[in-house]
Amino acid sequence: MITIENLYKKFGTIEALKNISAEISKGSITYLVGPNASGKTTLIKSILGLVKPTSGNILIDKEKLNGNFSYREKIGYMPQIASFPENLTVEEIFSMIKNLRANTKIYDEELIEKFYLKKEFKKRLKNLSGGTRQKVNACIAFLFDPEILILDEPTAGLDPVSSSILKDKIIHENTCGKTIIFTSHILSELEELAEQVVFLLEGQIRFNGTISNLISSTEKQNLERAIASIMNGNNDEHSS
Repeated sequence: MITIENLYKKFGTIEALKNISAEISKGSITYLVGPNASGKTTLIKSILGLVKPTSGNILIDKEKLNGNFSYREKIGYMPQIASFPENLTVEEIFSMIKNLRANTKIYDEELIEKFYLKKEFKKRLKNLSGGTRQKVNACIAFLFDPEILILDEPTAGLDPVSSSILKDKIIHENTCGKTIIFTSHILSELEELAEQVVFLLEGQIRFNGTISNLISSTEKQNLERAIASIMNGNNDEHSS
């Protein structure tokens, strides 16, 4: 589904991505992990076409990204912090987003119902709590029934009930064949959701494989210690 070939990105003198390569299979759930400044955001923005790589290629469904942004219609993106016009109401936000993709006739509004967001429709964004903003953010990511979902810290700010609703939605969409990439600092979410782990450190992929292989390759007794081991630079680049 997504192929990354020798991707290199340099901002001035800073090398954000250092010739990384990876394959994200169709219908998989991949957890993108790494400390701050590891290259996660640059990689995500490169896939979204928001950052132009210095060199290397990204292919979606074997089609090389070459400046044509029509492929974005296949992607639902949930940023960690969504930015919307503060004076618009929730209802106006959804209307605006729908108008941007006027060719879409059927919308996935399941999360709007399950989050009971319609009772918030007349409220302006500036008057919403952080958790409600995050619900709006999540609903928009799933709204157009995309083939690919990129979710950056999707449950941040959500209460336990809403978090469970969103995780159930992620799992359901994956069973329907969706390809999902997500980031999270909550390790329980990694164990609950992810199949594959791509670990970035200083712009390089230090691990690309399954959770069980991550634990065994680091020779640690659990996931938390395995990730800490890679963050501390105690593991060579590994994939399986």
